Amino acid sequence: MDWAERVIVEFDRALRTLAGVAAPIRPSPADALEDAALPEAARRHAASLMRVNHCGEVCAQALYQGQALSARSATIRTALRRAADEEQDHLSWSATRIRELGGHPSLLNPFWYAGSFVIGLAAGRAGDGWNLGFLRETERQVEAHLQSHRERLPAEDRRTHAIVSQMQRDEAAHAAMAQRLGARTLPAPIRFAMKAASRVMTSLSYWI
Repeated sequence: MDWAERVIVEFDRALRTLAGVAAPIRPSPADALEDAALPEAARRHAASLMRVNHCGEVCAQALYQGQALSARSATIRTALRRAADEEQDHLSWSATRIRELGGHPSLLNPFWYAGSFVIGLAAGRAGDGWNLGFLRETERQVEAHLQSHRERLPAEDRRTHAIVSQMQRDEAAHAAMAQRLGARTLPAPIRFAMKAASRVMTSLSYWI
């Protein structure tokens, strides 16, 4: 596939991501579980946390798309697309759970998508080792973020817990994949900037 074809494929993925029509490959981990009768405040809180997670998955799609387009190695492009497919499952699962909880996706998703795509392109242009290093650090931060959500979710909300737990396992696997492929360790200022940007995104998307 040449560069122009890759652009078309990624543009189609972008439209599906923002339109909310991405189809999952795997069934949702929540499918086999009964929904709990949550108090209204707990339900709103769970919906807001899942809105944050969904926003993170929109960002993940954009990052992977930008990184894959600018990656120099075909092997790394393939690995990024495989990871993006799993993140697409997360995107669909979290969107469905938000609807079940009576919430809505973040109104800022197009903004987050555009910014993340540009960052992904820049990471790929920096070279494959740095590209993978950015992927590994992103996934490590997301894994920690999901752990904090597991601790904040209502204990009786087993459906949401099941989704977040599977997402966390997948993120850890993606970080391990990047490590195996030769990820470089990002400088501390970049890691700090990534955490700061993540705090802004999660704070805003919890409410908007």
